[in-house]
Amino acid sequence: MKPAVSSSSLHPRNLHRNGYDFAVLVQAHPALADYVRPNTYGDDSIDFANPQAVKALNHALLRQYYGVAVWDIPKHYLCPPIPGRADYVHYLADVLAAHGHAQQVRLLDIGTGANLVYPLIAAHAYKWQCVGVDIDAKALRNAQHIIETNGLQQQISLRQQPHPASIFKGVILPGEQFTVTLCNPPFHASAAEAQAGTQRKWRGLGKRPPQALNFGGQANELVYAGGEAAFLQTMITESRQFGKQCVWFSTLVSKASNLPLVYRELKKVQALAVNTVEMEQGQKQSRFVVWTFQQ
Repeated sequence: MKPAVSSSSLHPRNLHRNGYDFAVLVQAHPALADYVRPNTYGDDSIDFANPQAVKALNHALLRQYYGVAVWDIPKHYLCPPIPGRADYVHYLADVLAAHGHAQQVRLLDIGTGANLVYPLIAAHAYKWQCVGVDIDAKALRNAQHIIETNGLQQQISLRQQPHPASIFKGVILPGEQFTVTLCNPPFHASAAEAQAGTQRKWRGLGKRPPQALNFGGQANELVYAGGEAAFLQTMITESRQFGKQCVWFSTLVSKASNLPLVYRELKKVQALAVNTVEMEQGQKQSRFVVWTFQQ
């Protein structure tokens, strides 16, 4: 098998900077072999429009690089790209290290999903203690199964958010302390907008769009009333109330056009320090914003 082209734009500690070595990955997860084919450049790859192929790739990556022997997600749940998720964790670790907060890190993952990818990466790469939060009971049952079958109960725990409109309220307990939060917010304002986004994604992959909402994501993973901007506004407003219980807050901002709103809201709640970390995964540009209320 011929390895895929490297992606040196990823974080220096990202284990996927040199592309996917499919020979190694197939050895780790033999079921992946059914989906590996040469692409138009002659490099081994998979059909990224095929949800089963993407799930098999993720399983192989998690098994080979993050010690996750057993992993699966229910049909139609979000199956995120591992390299991009790892980049967020690595750059977040840099922020913590730069401010002397790299030891005994306690992470709160907002919207952990059925896939549990952020805690799995953070627990393995940095030995962080992780708490994953979601509103979806089915997603949490699947995530709990991943935790238990991989013996990760001492590093990762889960909580269900009882109030779907809230972010931190109801899940950060009185007197509890976290080092940092992370989040990949839902970025569509409605199911119709999510459907349109899915169709653009399929067309970008050169495939005919399906009628289903999304080949990778439930409505609650993709949709929030008011879209990403409203979600970020709620998150920032609530973060002020928990500024003494969490050292750093962070969130991905999918749409760069939402950054002015984020900065305006952070100024309004009097965040003491704000930083934007730019990331690049191949052709994709992304970023996360991190802030604190502590000196």
